[in-house]
Amino acid sequence: MTSDQPIALRLNHRTERRRMVRRQLTARGIRDRRVRAVMSWVPREHFVPDDCKASAYADTPLPIAHSQTISQPYIVGLMTENARIGRTSRVLEIGTGSGYQTAILAKIARHVWSIERVRQFIPAVRARLEALRIDNVTLIAGDGASGYQNAAPYDAILVAAASPSTPPALAAQLAPGGRLVIPLGGTDSQTLTVLHRTPDGFRTYSLGECRFVPFVTDQDLT
Repeated sequence: MTSDQPIALRLNHRTERRRMVRRQLTARGIRDRRVRAVMSWVPREHFVPDDCKASAYADTPLPIAHSQTISQPYIVGLMTENARIGRTSRVLEIGTGSGYQTAILAKIARHVWSIERVRQFIPAVRARLEALRIDNVTLIAGDGASGYQNAAPYDAILVAAASPSTPPALAAQLAPGGRLVIPLGGTDSQTLTVLHRTPDGFRTYSLGECRFVPFVTDQDLT
């Protein structure tokens, strides 16, 4: 995919990625070297609309189609770091969107299952992942609130939409020791939250305030 771009433009994007990692991730406390390395490599400009490419590495979320957004780089890094993903991890992502977070996860984990309610996103995401030679992702069209029982349990689950409470199916599909990273709250106030499954139950801790699009399920649309 990058081979179709002028060399000067590719080098400029590479410089912007490194600057993004230095200023938006490292400076804000993202310490996981794998996360920083992968986010230095994945070309975010390929996951945003054409009219947003000049802002691909800006410190802000960006709009994509169907009233959805691509999260700001720091939030992507924060969620990925706190999911504690390794080379053998099995990861479930709720809300594929443009596929940027999907690509980040796939470069670290063993396999990623990603569910997207907006079916129109999936062909473009598949093409982007193929262009980057990422082949350890299963894309699923469906209702994220139900998770994906066929491949459960998961070592990590990341949710890219805000829910008033944790969907029970997602918590149930976490493996022992697994982590669920999810924004909880309504449209006015949200907290990025981690649920860690321990032998004694779930431990919950906050990563701070955030702002995500609402979690929409098939039931909400009936």
